[in-house]
Amino acid sequence: MNDLSNASLTEHQTSFSCKPIPSLAFYTLLPLFFIGLFVSIFILVVVHNAAFFLSFLLLSALVASFLAWNAINWRHHNRSAFMFFLNSFPDSDLRLAREGQLVKVTGVASCGNLSLETSYERVGRCIYASTLLYEYGQFGLKPVNVKRSCFQWNLAYCERFSTDFYITDRISGIRAMVKAGSGCKVIPLITDSKLVTTTKQCRVLSPHLTNWLRERNLSADARLLRLEEGYIQEGNTVTVTGMLHKNDDVVTIIQPPELFSTGCLWQKLLLPIDVDGLILAPGCS
Repeated sequence: MNDLSNASLTEHQTSFSCKPIPSLAFYTLLPLFFIGLFVSIFILVVVHNAAFFLSFLLLSALVASFLAWNAINWRHHNRSAFMFFLNSFPDSDLRLAREGQLVKVTGVASCGNLSLETSYERVGRCIYASTLLYEYGQFGLKPVNVKRSCFQWNLAYCERFSTDFYITDRISGIRAMVKAGSGCKVIPLITDSKLVTTTKQCRVLSPHLTNWLRERNLSADARLLRLEEGYIQEGNTVTVTGMLHKNDDVVTIIQPPELFSTGCLWQKLLLPIDVDGLILAPGCS
């Protein structure tokens, strides 16, 4: 079993960083901005021509918007960038794929030696399961972590697991093992469903939610909470992107040993993103 909970909490706590934008870009663009601003103001004052100054402001606004768009995308875990990359990456035929090749396989998932169960709804026979608890941060509430923000939903608790499973390639019919268990970095693109949401008018917690909180040593006081759960159950269609490994008749999909890039996604105005791990996403039936 692969515990992804700590990685998920780290993602949420560092989601304001602009990781897809290289630091070199800031160190290059910032001096150019001040040089351009100084020159444009100088021309405006000496020559009394505002054309260059207005053009500089327009260009600066376009560059800033482009960088802000990429930063916002990263803040929201780059789901759109990853999904666009997966949609543009064709499905691989395991009969023709070579050893060590980056492959994208879509097919029906089945459990291996170990299956998972979601902690709240108790959905069994899963290959991936996550339960996320959000708390609305505001003054007067005890903070869950030092980086939480007021007046917005903050991740207070996370359970996220994956395990080794099998996938039957819908193109070739070949059954492959996916090594998503212990020691593997997994990037799950699974949408969590909202199960419980308390409101300002009704903050009473149900007995089931209260017991669930107490079992995890969490406060069961009435407050603004939102609980989400996501999973991939045996029999569901799933898409996996990883490196192909063949050993005799055994076909395995593992985490790529090195980073691979999504490339520039100009259709979405997104800069390249380095992917470090096995991508797990819901497949189209």
